[in-house]
Order: sequence, then C-alpha cells, then structure tokens
Amino acid sequence: ILNKIWRLPMSSDEAVLRDEIRRLADEAFLRKLISGFGDGPDNNEFQVVIDGKPRHLPLDEARSVLNEMLRTNQVQ
Repeated sequence: ILNKIWRLPMSSDEAVLRDEIRRLADEAFLRKLISGFGDGPDNNEFQVVIDGKPRHLPLDEARSVLNEMLRTNQVQ
C-alpha cells in the first residue's frame, strides 16, 4: 500500500526504459495514434490512451505496443 502513496526510486535501467517509452509515446501522440500518455499509478506501469480508453501497461508492454503502432502506421 505504501508503494501506491510513495513511489519507490527507479533503477537506472527502468529510468532509461521509461525515457524510451516517453519518446515513443510522444511520437505516437504527434501522429495522432494515441490521445494521451503519462506515468501509471505504479512505478512499473505507463498509461497510454488508445481510442479514448486509458490503459495502464507494464513498461515492457507499453514499449512493445507503441513500437508496433508506430511501425504499422509509418508515414509513406
């Protein structure tokens, strides 16, 4: 329960992963593939708003989902 109130410090690997996810999410947002994004309620989650629905995804899954969205919706 305390983890919900006070976030535990992130490891450097987790911080690098979160930065990568933010860059991917920013690109997906600029391409209008998602309508929003941000930190999830837990350190190991990231929120992505897809089709108007917020989804709290584990960091690895968020990276995979965003990579796939960007890959399949490349600008021609």
